[in-house]
Amino acid sequence: MKIIVPATSANIGPGFDSVGVAVSKYLTIEVLEERDAWFIEHDLNPRIPKDKRNLLIKIALQVAPDLQPHRLKMTSDIPLARGLGSSSSVIVAGIELANQLANLNLTDEEKLRIATKSEGHPDNVAPAIFGNLVISSYVDEQVAAIVAPMPETSFIAYVPTYELRTTDSRDVLPTKLSYKEAVAASSVANVAIAALLKGDMLAAGRAIESDLFHERYRQSLVKEFAPVKEIATKHAAYATYLSGAGPTIMTLAASDKAVPIKTAIEAANFDGETFILEVDTQGVRVEKG
Repeated sequence: MKIIVPATSANIGPGFDSVGVAVSKYLTIEVLEERDAWFIEHDLNPRIPKDKRNLLIKIALQVAPDLQPHRLKMTSDIPLARGLGSSSSVIVAGIELANQLANLNLTDEEKLRIATKSEGHPDNVAPAIFGNLVISSYVDEQVAAIVAPMPETSFIAYVPTYELRTTDSRDVLPTKLSYKEAVAASSVANVAIAALLKGDMLAAGRAIESDLFHERYRQSLVKEFAPVKEIATKHAAYATYLSGAGPTIMTLAASDKAVPIKTAIEAANFDGETFILEVDTQGVRVEKG
């Protein structure tokens, strides 16, 4: 059995802690033979445990404490700690691992509730579960989510070599906004969501780049942001934004602009990699052999 979970790009400008989309990089968990103790084969960061201390197993055992241990194989092309939902993909995979091994028959809504409680906000875990574009909220421990198709667009992700911890990225944010600032910020977010749902990427792009919640505080943490945005603007991209807490810089553009933008970013010789991604429309899924 294989459990496959897509990467996610969250926040999307003013959709702070609320809006995310599933994209075409993946975490895969292969469930192999039963063992006396959990063992996870992987060639990922050496800091990632290979036993029951692994986040995958911690989450699975929170959902179903009496699971029979197995040997697992974990592979991922989702960059770690880069703002593409690497930890959220593991949380969703852990829930699905428990769901499959314990035959829980969890609904997607139940998976979302469990994942959101673990993650603290639904913007990454929701699209990892549902696929597509997801607008969600988590208030008073109640989660709500609306799944919608993402308008036709390409995602050009510039991924720096350095990490940016979510805690560091949150430390630069203000503790409060004035009532006037909050109204202005939410109105921008409303337009961004309405434009995305209507399929108007020009209007959506303008609103995404007008975020007042977090990007103006965080952009200075990612030195490549301004030059990447300048490149994207020259190639008529819809918008450039920080993916999640960063440092990945995501550009939305028409499909015929994707390769020229990727080529131009690579020609700038930044210290990172650039990928063209597409929307994942399936979310978490299980393949049984």
